Amino acid sequence: MTPAKGRTATTPTATETTSTPLLSGGAVAARWRQFTSGNTLWIFLVLVAICVVFTIMKPHAFATAFEARTVASNAAVLLVLAVGQTFVIITAGIDLSVGSILVFSGIAAAEAMHAGGAGSVNAGWGTILWGLVAALGAGLAWGLVNGFLVTKAKVPPLIVTLGVLGAALGFCYIITHGQDLRGIPQRLSTNIGYGRIFGIPWMIVIAAVVTAVCAVVLNMTKFGRYTFAIGSNAEAVRRAGINVDRHLMKVYGLQGFLAGLAGFLALAFYNTTTISGHSSDNLNAIAAVVIGGTSLFGGRGTVVGTTIGVFIPAVLASGFVIVGVQSYWQDVAVGAVLILAVYIDQLRRNSREHQ
Repeated sequence: MTPAKGRTATTPTATETTSTPLLSGGAVAARWRQFTSGNTLWIFLVLVAICVVFTIMKPHAFATAFEARTVASNAAVLLVLAVGQTFVIITAGIDLSVGSILVFSGIAAAEAMHAGGAGSVNAGWGTILWGLVAALGAGLAWGLVNGFLVTKAKVPPLIVTLGVLGAALGFCYIITHGQDLRGIPQRLSTNIGYGRIFGIPWMIVIAAVVTAVCAVVLNMTKFGRYTFAIGSNAEAVRRAGINVDRHLMKVYGLQGFLAGLAGFLALAFYNTTTISGHSSDNLNAIAAVVIGGTSLFGGRGTVVGTTIGVFIPAVLASGFVIVGVQSYWQDVAVGAVLILAVYIDQLRRNSREHQ
């Protein structure tokens, strides 16, 4: 079986750029080339331009430390989701279920804390830690279900994750009888949801740490190299002796794990499970990843680009409120940028196939 034309051409690039020794001059150069050769640079310039426009229009309202903290805090949960989605899309997969898994994980955390601390708002850190474990475990379990169905049952990721989206959300309503869970420990909301360290909200710190760790894993480890290679040409990777199914299970498990963490952070931020408040999180995460330069066809992407893709709609939403523009225009602007990003990716792919 001959690999499809155009797919094999991308495999060496993905492998080479992720196998360069850590902290070497070549690694720095490779990372810079990766940043400037794809969508990442121009989408970063788009973000800068948006910030400049809003700063000129409302300098005393937009360009403030308070507004920056607000935008970053609001984007923290989506950033954690989008970082996991980056790994999935690089493998040429997709996960539509992350919003439902987020909600389910938040409910699991709330139920665990209710059981561990009698649901008291004065419960201590032991109860909160138990809630975190429940959220991460629930998210990981759903992620592994996705991975199993994709790799062993051979059901397309789109169908699998669409089914899990409905199943997870259905269980949420069954468990809670359609009512948001409250009575969350006040310490969780006060310290994690709205607390700060050195003036920086904990939500931002946690999201930044997750993003940095995942960027290192994607760009500088064997796990990252395999992720890129599978997205470029899964059949070639199989012939090289790598267990593709096992790796995809890990990728979907990672996405579920991060969705569980996002669910716990959302619970801390909103102090309730907000069952109906995350219906568009899956699409927002996918849009952020694609806008950030990750190819829907697999084999290419960066966590840095995803981070930029997350902040574009966040900055637009904040800026529109400040200047008095209807927030609905945010959807129009993000949709236009998303279509443009996919169009450019398609042109680049066609160009490679005709070389």
